[in-house]
Amino acid sequence: MKISSVISAAVARLRRKGVARNILIVFLVTLFVKGLGFFKETFVAANFGLSEVLDTFFIAFILPGFIQNVFVSSFNQVFIPNYVAEQHGENNTASFKSAVFLVTFSISLFLVLVSFIFADFYIEEFFPGHDAEYYALVKSQLYFLLPCILFWGLSSLIHGLLNIKDEYLLSSTSGVILPVTIILTLYFGKEVFGPNVLAIGTLFGAVLSFSYLLSVGLKKGVLALSTPNFRSENIRVMLRQVPVKMTSSFLTGMHNVIDSYFAAKLVIGSVSALNYGNKIPAFAIGILVIAISNVLLPYFSKAVVVNRKKSFETLFRLLKTVFIVSAIVAVLGIITSDFFVSLFFERGKFSSSDAEIVSLIQKIILIYVPFKTSGMLIVNFLTSINKNNVMALVAFISVVLNAILDYVLIDSYGVYGIAMASTAVIVLRNILMFSYTWNQYRLFKLKH
Repeated sequence: MKISSVISAAVARLRRKGVARNILIVFLVTLFVKGLGFFKETFVAANFGLSEVLDTFFIAFILPGFIQNVFVSSFNQVFIPNYVAEQHGENNTASFKSAVFLVTFSISLFLVLVSFIFADFYIEEFFPGHDAEYYALVKSQLYFLLPCILFWGLSSLIHGLLNIKDEYLLSSTSGVILPVTIILTLYFGKEVFGPNVLAIGTLFGAVLSFSYLLSVGLKKGVLALSTPNFRSENIRVMLRQVPVKMTSSFLTGMHNVIDSYFAAKLVIGSVSALNYGNKIPAFAIGILVIAISNVLLPYFSKAVVVNRKKSFETLFRLLKTVFIVSAIVAVLGIITSDFFVSLFFERGKFSSSDAEIVSLIQKIILIYVPFKTSGMLIVNFLTSINKNNVMALVAFISVVLNAILDYVLIDSYGVYGIAMASTAVIVLRNILMFSYTWNQYRLFKLKH
């Protein structure tokens, strides 16, 4: 009874502070960060166009980016609800945090070393058919990107702790550092760093972001640590959820690897075209959802313990609003795609023919925006109630389907076929997750 009272009080405090206000704060900061990031992309496009240097950077980024999404992101998402439970249960948060930081550091370092050792195998086996110079470009950039994994892992945990404490402004502001660092590195260091300039800029950004979050975390008192306690019930629950969540994230991350694998078989520039075709949709998704999901994962983690039925109802109201708004954005994006691709990218080495290719890819990808935005909310909710197993199953189905559709469509439609496959799979995946969530709601109502 005492624990229930504490949790109820915590949720009440959250509501008094205003979930809407927190969402607005993160939305405005995210809008600025995403806008800055988009400017960075236009700056990179003007400097490189659809070139071999940019292709090799995107390929080099796949492995560390994949590890970030599989381990860093999934571990952080599982960490938040179980840390909240620790706050309102045994309340030994210092030991909990120590254990989590130790696990994150150890696994991140292990993954960096393994990736370094198997770099040659990964590059040459996954992306066959290129000359030695192409592989050398990929490897040289990969070696600069691998240390980012360690900094991303630690930064993600501090970011989550700040969000739990409602320090959304400070945590979200860290997103400004990476695009600014890359822009400055490219502007001042292109001649010095040569084809490695984007990878080095990314590494600088990862180090500076971690340094900023570390200083803020220390100042706000969220980094108090003590002897790790791996016997805590919440630690055990979290560690049981991590493999399932990582499996789901692994399979989801494979979509980009599979798409890049097939795109690399096409003409030079196809990997870059696919990435640039996703820039504006990713920008729209980020603006529509990241602010909401960053606030709602801690919120749902607290609220579901007190009133699960109301949490389901809140989710469905949000889904309806987000789907309608993002559908409108997607339609407007398709109508204006040619104009905005030319406006933002067509300069320097990025030609009008490049713009035409990217614009058509973008139109295909924009179709899935309302489904992906809604799906991101569902993922946050299912994570908050530790229902990661179903997401792993759906991810497995979708990754198999993605590979099949890429193989079938690439012969007839080239790089556009890859975009078609991604759109079809994302629509199906998120319909399946919504159906499961709705069924869980019906079962809950029948039992209560």
